[in-house]
Amino acid sequence: MDVPLAHLDRPFDYLVPAELDAQAVPGTRVKVRFAGQLVDGWLLDRADDSGHTGRLAYLEKVVSPEPVLAPEIAQLARAVADRYAGSLADVLRLAVPPRHARVEKEARSDQPTAADPTAADGTGGPAAVGGPGGSVDPRGWRDYPAGPALLRAFTDGRAPRAVWSALPGEDWAARYADAVAATVAGGRGAVVVVADARDLDRLDAALTHVLGPGRHVSLSAALGPSRRYRAFLAARRGEVPVVIGTRAAMFAPVDRLGLVAVWDDGDDLHAEPRSPYPHARDVLLTRAQLAEAGALVGGYARTAEAQLLVETGWAREVLADRATVRARTPAIVPTGDDPQLARDPGAATARLPSLAWTAARDAVRADLPVLVQVPRRGYLPSISCADCRTPARCAHCAGPLALPSAGGIPACRWCARVAAAYACPQCGGRRLRAAVTGARRTAEELGRAFPGVPVRTSGREEVLTDVPSGAALVVATPGAEPVAEGGYGAVLLLDSWALLTRADLRAGEEALRRWLAAAALARPAPVGRVVVVADGALAPVQALLRWDAGWFAGRELAERRELGFPPAVRMASVTGPAEAVADLLAAARLPADAEVLGPVPAEEGRERMLVRVPRARAAALAEALHVAAGVRAARKAADPVRLQVDPLSLF
Repeated sequence: MDVPLAHLDRPFDYLVPAELDAQAVPGTRVKVRFAGQLVDGWLLDRADDSGHTGRLAYLEKVVSPEPVLAPEIAQLARAVADRYAGSLADVLRLAVPPRHARVEKEARSDQPTAADPTAADGTGGPAAVGGPGGSVDPRGWRDYPAGPALLRAFTDGRAPRAVWSALPGEDWAARYADAVAATVAGGRGAVVVVADARDLDRLDAALTHVLGPGRHVSLSAALGPSRRYRAFLAARRGEVPVVIGTRAAMFAPVDRLGLVAVWDDGDDLHAEPRSPYPHARDVLLTRAQLAEAGALVGGYARTAEAQLLVETGWAREVLADRATVRARTPAIVPTGDDPQLARDPGAATARLPSLAWTAARDAVRADLPVLVQVPRRGYLPSISCADCRTPARCAHCAGPLALPSAGGIPACRWCARVAAAYACPQCGGRRLRAAVTGARRTAEELGRAFPGVPVRTSGREEVLTDVPSGAALVVATPGAEPVAEGGYGAVLLLDSWALLTRADLRAGEEALRRWLAAAALARPAPVGRVVVVADGALAPVQALLRWDAGWFAGRELAERRELGFPPAVRMASVTGPAEAVADLLAAARLPADAEVLGPVPAEEGRERMLVRVPRARAAALAEALHVAAGVRAARKAADPVRLQVDPLSLF
């Protein structure tokens, strides 16, 4: 039943009336009577008899004869619910999009299926990937010693598991398309998940070039109800062997699954914001385990979770040798090391040190574009008193004040109230200064520093996909960096403190991920230069200078293992009103070796408790919390409590 209550998280038996016998097949949507109400449900299985000793009710209706819930997806949903202490109903809402009756009535496609890999392209065009046991040109995978062997394993129908560290300037979408083509050539299907629409468009174009049109579908929440359901049905009916998409695609049904892949698994967009809050990487790895499929986790950076896969032997790392890395990497320099400070003493405090300014000037003179990465969007997202440096805050809600433009009026970032007559509560001063500089203010300053050079911005308001190769200054926030034709002549990484000083377990990992993604867009040395405004002795900066994400991930995992943080341990957060949190934990029969940490303050006056157990006790922890949530649901506790297992943010 589609009733997301923890104490009802189990299947119920119903009788099938004779008139519904032909339509009531496993995987169909049904309606049943439960507690006097007509509720939605899923028909999971048919049996000749039931172990239930009482009287059984009949199915009321088969909503649609289309079996949209595949057996393997039902099994996966149960495993995901158990892993994240959630309910099957919640996971199925994520796994199967809402029904669109008109789309179901459309004629089935006559596209070739995953069982017919030789039908990709009868003309011998770019989609000619060969039949089972055929070969796929490794192309760019030759830059990685284990790359060609990885593709051969997919072509042979085996299930390799790899953690891939991409080289600077790598066409990652083409490499993923090669891996998918090899899987299809082996007679199996693939699911690939990316973080956002820009990455999805790149992968879509690469797959169309390699496989030909009509051989894959894209799944994304942004498609709209009918287009998304049409793509989902094409996959469920076996009309296409490949599904790509954002996290909405992690549950996509694919016949004879042979590969699950995720690009840039450190991006927080891979984390589902709805209960039970699964992460796309973990869902895909669970699928690989259940379906005995291959797995590919790739990115310029590497998360501690991916490093754990390598260290435990679950996956093999695929990376280039150091000579190839050096040949492909731009010249990367920090501004905070001793030689730079000796030449430019102001580099320690300057927002744009002379080294960064020189790199930008030289690139512009060479008629090459310059990328400037700024962590914060807007104009001046944080301001303070010019006299005593006290942060300027809203008099109504104590939120931070920001300036929207050079002549704008200060306004609260939380409640949007304006503060036209702001006076500092400490000294009474009315003059304001910038505490944090945003992307639009940076673009304005660079426009004055480089007159006559076009300045473009890419961020929340408008995200650019690409820019031409001529001289230009491109100011972008992390994740919105456009690709430059031929690569950037210089990449400037400003305001590194804003990334490194965040009160977050993943601050260093996230800073390195964002820096590597931007630096990967630069041309190789000696033409391309990357300047990071940070101390060169910091571990994330060292990893950037050496282009060695694996080294940093290993160091990060070792530190978390020593301190007892995920992924070295399994940790659950319990968030809600203090009384409700205490009530749930009191009802939970936690494992004997569980540690309860906290409380720590949470948003909206709530509090959070953390429960930590060894990884071997992860299933016991999830079950204990789920049962306790069921106890509270059964007695209709008023205050809700949010359960999250291994959340991205712990504090």
